[in-house]
Amino acid sequence: MHHPVPRIPAQSAASPQYRLAIESRLTVELAMVVTGSRRRALRDGDRQVDTAHLLHSLVETDPAVRAAFTGEAQVSRVLGYLVQRSIGYGLRWRKSAAPSSSSASSSPAAASASSTEVARGPLAAGPGGWSPAAAAAMDGALARAARRGDLRAAGLDVLAVLVADRDCRAVEVLRRAGVDPDVLAARIAELSQQV
Repeated sequence: MHHPVPRIPAQSAASPQYRLAIESRLTVELAMVVTGSRRRALRDGDRQVDTAHLLHSLVETDPAVRAAFTGEAQVSRVLGYLVQRSIGYGLRWRKSAAPSSSSASSSPAAASASSTEVARGPLAAGPGGWSPAAAAAMDGALARAARRGDLRAAGLDVLAVLVADRDCRAVEVLRRAGVDPDVLAARIAELSQQV
């Protein structure tokens, strides 16, 4: 059964203290994923790291994450879609209205800056900040690691939480690339038991 992942308030997700608290509890590999996600957000012109940025860096750099997919062809489709997103689909997503409690603006500048995961308001986020969904994914990954007795979260932890949030942009990307989130979640659970 699907349970929504609780979102982190935008102001908390954007704070440097939040970022430091999260990032001090990541494996070296996952810290590199976060750095890659931040670079990708900056290059894409996004104000915050969102779940699609995390997914892109996870699939691109983490062998354990790639192993959760049903073969190299599926990994290639996901990466191909993410590359298209970064050069074109991102513009369409930025123009879409945010489904959060934020009010929509009729200003073209505001429309081009909005996305399904970028919260509006006075955020000091910049490319180092997190969207509420991405922040929730990182929190969830840390909680998942703690439940198995690990102090640090790994890439599969983040992927598991992303897949559980059926309303996040990463899952939209997966679906559009032909990945069934339920099948991927089952594969992640299987791989997690092997560790």
